[in-house]
Amino acid sequence: MNPAFPKVVIFGVGLIGGSFSLALRRELAVTEVVGFGRSTANLEQAKQLGILDRIGSNVASEVGDADLVLIATPVAQMAEIFARIAPHLGPNTLVTDGGSTKGDVVAAARANLGGKIAQFIPAHPIAGTEKSGAAAALAVLYEGRRVVLTPLPENSKESVARVRHAWEECGANVSELTAQQHDEVFAAVSHLPHLLSFALVHDLAQRDNRDQLLSFAASGFRDFTRIAASSPEMWRDISLANREALLKEVKRYADELYVVYHALENNDAAKLEEIFSLAREVRSAWTPQ
Repeated sequence: MNPAFPKVVIFGVGLIGGSFSLALRRELAVTEVVGFGRSTANLEQAKQLGILDRIGSNVASEVGDADLVLIATPVAQMAEIFARIAPHLGPNTLVTDGGSTKGDVVAAARANLGGKIAQFIPAHPIAGTEKSGAAAALAVLYEGRRVVLTPLPENSKESVARVRHAWEECGANVSELTAQQHDEVFAAVSHLPHLLSFALVHDLAQRDNRDQLLSFAASGFRDFTRIAASSPEMWRDISLANREALLKEVKRYADELYVVYHALENNDAAKLEEIFSLAREVRSAWTPQ
């Protein structure tokens, strides 16, 4: 049986890119995986772990005959990569990404891919962890997890279907949104929670008695702050890339906190119970997808 994607090139061979490779290998959907990245040590480790067949040295020679290019770097690095690959993309090479924001990535692609924009199908795999690097890659990372595609008007149905198939080979459940819908949704349910988690730990870290505070922290603190162990660089880029939508969500959350503050200030037990009860009801009924 011929593999669906004989040659895949990955920029950024960490958790997202490395797991993509391992998942396609598991399904025998790829023959050769070539990797590019900023860290030679990480690329060498990726090769040792069986994620890569080769470490790329020449972008022009690698992307020209690639079936699929995955850009899995922090979003702030993607514009430069689009510019590097644009002159060399083969006519049948498709490009996708793993960025957590889409409006900025689409803008960067349009600015740098030019007439080859139809070959780029944006994507966001919702499957990260707080770990990073090739050593964090897992063949099962995408099993049962969601991947959102945000197709462009220029994309053909065949191209979108092909990228959808790649993610489905990894075990993902694929859905579609517009780039604007995507960024608004994830500002609320992903980017804001990360911002809050970082902010809480940062607040405690600046206190004179932080060691005492942390020594008494238990499961509630652990669960809420787990994501504060994520990559600062990546979440800096995501926060700035989705700045407008995130500012709106921070404002809404600040307003909600003020309602809680006001209820506490006024010993308003009924209001607190109303807030807690609705939150408990919705959270208890929610099943992660």
